[in-house]
Amino acid sequence: MNDRARLLRAYDDQLRTDAETPGAITVQRLGPLRLVTFGGGRGFITYRDLAGAEADEIAGLVEDALAYFVADAGIRRVEWKTRGHDRAPGLRDALVARAFVPEEPESIMIGMASALAVDVPLPDGITLRRVVEERDVRAANAMQDEVFGGQPSEAFVEAVLRRIADGDGIEFWVAETADGEIVSTGRLDPVADTDFAGIWGGATREAWRGRGIYRALTAARARSAMALGKTLVHSDSTEYSRPILERSGFVKVSTTTPYLWSR
Repeated sequence: MNDRARLLRAYDDQLRTDAETPGAITVQRLGPLRLVTFGGGRGFITYRDLAGAEADEIAGLVEDALAYFVADAGIRRVEWKTRGHDRAPGLRDALVARAFVPEEPESIMIGMASALAVDVPLPDGITLRRVVEERDVRAANAMQDEVFGGQPSEAFVEAVLRRIADGDGIEFWVAETADGEIVSTGRLDPVADTDFAGIWGGATREAWRGRGIYRALTAARARSAMALGKTLVHSDSTEYSRPILERSGFVKVSTTTPYLWSR
């Protein structure tokens, strides 16, 4: 088994379980699917695989899964998370036919935490720190939403604050100027009972890109992951962060494309 195949096997076996959805309110099984409800009216559909289903069976799963969430008036948005290496005949057509809209594909990147845990010089006046106070967590999320052009989600922030209070391992890190302006942020999400930690939400203000800040923030998270006993790091990476991880020896094992339905 080559390195890519080994890492992909670890990803499928260890991460495509309930470990994938920390903070879930409910998880309902529908055949091979896990139908997950989060706070803030969010539904999420994922699975280890589709159990060899053919196109007509997959179309039925899509219809039944969507009906499950439509029946809950509190659900405003549903994400179906696809992976490029899955055998899923007819899935895209079935999703689009039911008003799911594909977002941009991202690369599933996996590598050794130790490969990221290197010393990276920072620009003068920039420091890194882990934030735990509500004010700082809110500021980090606001900066991330600004960079990504998304709408602030109070439900997401409340869920993160609950997880920090519960001590389940989630960490928020920021890079900031001497006067306290956050210029880059990202979170670490150790996955319980696995070798993995995820790095998510990496965002850097445009004026500060290309100066090593994101890489330094990633190194800090990798060191923290290693201190927690995690040996592997995974990330769904944009085309901005993918090359940075590849230079550290990470491997693109597959792709992931979210399909979104909104009420």
